[in-house]
Amino acid sequence: MHPLSGITVVALEQAVAAPFATRQLADLGARVIKIERAGSGDFARSYDETVKGMSSYFVWLNRGKESVALDIKDPDDRALLDALLAQADVFVQNLVPGATNRLGLDEQTLRAAHPRLITCSISGYGAGGPYSSKKAYDLLVQCEAGLLSVTGSPDSPAKAGISVADISAGMYAFSGVLTALYERERTGEGTGLQVAMLDALGEWASQPYLYATYGGTPPERTGARHASISPYGPYRAGDGGQVFIGVQNEREWAALCAHALGQPELAQDPRFLRNSSRVTNDAELRVLLEEALSHLTAEQVTERLDELGIANARMRTMHEFAEHPQLAARDRWREVDSPAGPVRSLLPPVTVTGREAAMGPIPALGEHTAAVRDEFAPRRTKDRHDLG
Repeated sequence: MHPLSGITVVALEQAVAAPFATRQLADLGARVIKIERAGSGDFARSYDETVKGMSSYFVWLNRGKESVALDIKDPDDRALLDALLAQADVFVQNLVPGATNRLGLDEQTLRAAHPRLITCSISGYGAGGPYSSKKAYDLLVQCEAGLLSVTGSPDSPAKAGISVADISAGMYAFSGVLTALYERERTGEGTGLQVAMLDALGEWASQPYLYATYGGTPPERTGARHASISPYGPYRAGDGGQVFIGVQNEREWAALCAHALGQPELAQDPRFLRNSSRVTNDAELRVLLEEALSHLTAEQVTERLDELGIANARMRTMHEFAEHPQLAARDRWREVDSPAGPVRSLLPPVTVTGREAAMGPIPALGEHTAAVRDEFAPRRTKDRHDLG
């Protein structure tokens, strides 16, 4: 048994944010019935063809789900969707703004008909306000949330390398659904949830907002270095290799000076006495640190820092991450079935003692339509399809 066994989720979803939320639910054992557009399906299926001919996005986001291909404007297909919703515990959607109202699938309509149903709507900018009908994609929300203003080099802003606006919204939708399920156990009533990508990423960007608002100036774009902690970032060793060092407090700073750099007096230098002063004088500090590290290889630097308990890392490529010794030692990789054969995937981050995540197969488009129609469709609809 998995924690969400017996919970049925109907997902009218596409792209990243909603599929990310519902995949978490599927990994916990929920039955996730993914409604896809007949003929073309979730447009994330065609983002690329890199995973044995399948999209890396779709493979990442949709394991463990049942794919049902419908034209919800067709009366019979709409009848099937209504029958699914009548028996569902959760409905998740991230259609374009206004679509659910036009289709009669908005929160008010559904919850009036099904009081125990939990509805979760994910949008770019939320209901109300001048942006409510504006289309939103991950990069665009990163722009609107100010993330690009603090990410990149001094000369050029840069987007995050992963879909952080989508992922943040998906995670808040996931936690919101779990909370609503818990609440329903006590009240017997479902609830309506709304998650805006701008709100979700805005929460994640709250530290630079606070820094800029109350400090008077926004954090600078500092590439791979930290804008408000020093030393924190990449430093070149004597062999040309880079080591990322993260000093978090004055005790670690003193230990770094005394035992890694051999210059204990640096810890009391007025330029570097406090973190804020080190940030102000980061360029000078970088020169001094790299001079001190110039007689060591990158491997020797990491070994010495590990001995001192000072956080450090080497920058890995994605291929190197795939062979990370820590993940291998902890047996974190599994194979997930797909229409193109097994795909190597990471276990979900939360490890539960004595239980492993469901991690079901990745569905082909419409793979479960017939079975779901047979299970849920009203008799009239079934008969029409039986007659051909």
